[in-house]
Amino acid sequence: MKKYIFNNSIIKSFLALSVFFLLNGCKREISGLSPVTYSTNPDVFIDGFSAGLNYGAYGGSVPSAFHVDSSITYNGSATSMRFEVPDQNDPKGAYAGGAYFTSVGRDLSGYDALTFWAKASQPATLGVVGFGNDFGASKYQVALNNLAVNFNWKKIIIPIPDPSKLNGERGMFYYSAGPENGKGYTFWIDEVKFEKLGTISNATAAILNGVDKVQSSFIGINTTIDGITTSFNLPAGVDESLSISPYYFNFTSSNPAAATVNETGIVSIVGTGSSKITAKLGNTDAKGSLTINSSGSFTAAPTPTKDAANVISLFSDAYSNAPVDYYNGYWAPYQTTLSADFEVNGDHVLNYTNFNFVGIQVSSPTIDASSMSNLHLDIYLPAALNTGATFKVQIVDFGANGAPGGSDDVSGDITFAAPVLVANNWARLDIPFSSLPTLLTRRHLGQIILVGTNISGFYADNIYFWKNPTIPETPVSAAPAPTIAAANVLSIFSDAYTNVPGTDFSPYWGQGTVSSQVPVAGNNTLKYEGLDFQGTQLASNQNVSAYGFLHVDYYTANSNSLNVFLISPGPVQTSYTLSVPTSGASSSGWSSVDIPLSAFAPVDLTNLNQMMFTGNGNIFLDNIYFHK
Repeated sequence: MKKYIFNNSIIKSFLALSVFFLLNGCKREISGLSPVTYSTNPDVFIDGFSAGLNYGAYGGSVPSAFHVDSSITYNGSATSMRFEVPDQNDPKGAYAGGAYFTSVGRDLSGYDALTFWAKASQPATLGVVGFGNDFGASKYQVALNNLAVNFNWKKIIIPIPDPSKLNGERGMFYYSAGPENGKGYTFWIDEVKFEKLGTISNATAAILNGVDKVQSSFIGINTTIDGITTSFNLPAGVDESLSISPYYFNFTSSNPAAATVNETGIVSIVGTGSSKITAKLGNTDAKGSLTINSSGSFTAAPTPTKDAANVISLFSDAYSNAPVDYYNGYWAPYQTTLSADFEVNGDHVLNYTNFNFVGIQVSSPTIDASSMSNLHLDIYLPAALNTGATFKVQIVDFGANGAPGGSDDVSGDITFAAPVLVANNWARLDIPFSSLPTLLTRRHLGQIILVGTNISGFYADNIYFWKNPTIPETPVSAAPAPTIAAANVLSIFSDAYTNVPGTDFSPYWGQGTVSSQVPVAGNNTLKYEGLDFQGTQLASNQNVSAYGFLHVDYYTANSNSLNVFLISPGPVQTSYTLSVPTSGASSSGWSSVDIPLSAFAPVDLTNLNQMMFTGNGNIFLDNIYFHK
């Protein structure tokens, strides 16, 4: 390992690594000793370097960009700092950049600005200059971006946002500058020091770019406060804006039981309720706030159970995802949809707000889904379902040229509404390609476009294409064992629970279905052979209104139509369509579905007396129960 040696006054070597650490010795507090005090030396470069100053070049920069110059100086000083910005594609580095820092901190709390003089060999814009970068934690970094310089010396003033924070600062000065129109140039900086001007006024500060935001959230989600800015009125009457570290701010949560915020501006949702996050810069209230409305624990989308060999995934933690250009193309000028994606306990979720439409694009490469049968996506509507709410899914194939636009592009779409769409719950959308007759080819799928009507926002997860593998006509393994506590279940048919007594699973209603009960891997299972329709008659009417869902496990290798009905006296009956065949649903071939009972409106859930399945093919059923 090469060792870099730093001199207190003259830099003998340049650090060409992206990160360099100087570790201060551990400070042990011993009773009776005076607290550590730091030098108040304000000088950085005055006719040479101040004592204890070190330099490190940024990774990717030209290590030798910095020089001490005695020929061009400000106001006759002995030396200045000269920086040579490289041409574009210079093999030594892409830009000039580095930081000046001390091994031991300085107490700068008595000053209110960093000042220096600057000029250049041509009119140019320096990408960033500032202080607080010490190649370590760099807690109190301040950046003046896009500093314009020219042939003439001019004084630059960078205010200290809150001097009281800088009582042990090591980052004295840093810079970064790239070529102008592909060409390099030279600039000089001189008389670098911290000063107490006393003429800096009208400090303003903002978080979230000064916007008061409201955000729905859940326990376990972390949100970072960004858009942190501040501005000051300089002695010349000019307002100067700075980008500053969040450590300068003092953040506050109005309700720490719901959300906490740390010194870096990371908001952690820890409970149920509402909390408003605000900030101060010294005694100045920062504009902007974040109101968190936490609904409690987040209910993740159901974990996919399909074999990865039968899936092409675009977004799911359950699979390896194909390369995606973007999940939100921000298609101007008509799109209003914004993204606020989040992660809960390792589960990544797409979050679309202010929703009208949004595009997901896959073009490098496109997706060959010619062997797939369905597109699946889970969506969650976190607000009440508005009247007339619809959700359209459009799939676009880019045609033989694999590029958007042109006469060879084809697409197909399908629109969902209530009862498939539900509020405050996941809706599992499985779209058979057979339902999209205008999607003539699937060899170059490039876009999925989601369009909403009367839907303000939604979460999305588990977006993937899938196909049906070949499975036996009769299941080899039993349906998945239920895990819901018996106290929360009203069971109709399951070996795992005590079932409602006296149920007739094969009443004769004129059907052609052959109904029987058969063992599958030792588990009693309903079998409907040659299904047209098949009823279930409860011995006594049941009140299931206190339950939230109907659960059904089902298996079929040859059906292309399957519906389940709940029926109350009248009869009043409503169906829910199940996705078939179930081959590919899981390695066992079984599909599991939890259907919100709201999907069966207007059936009287307080007086349920019958169930029915309709469709075709051979169907195996198990674990039919209501649960909370």
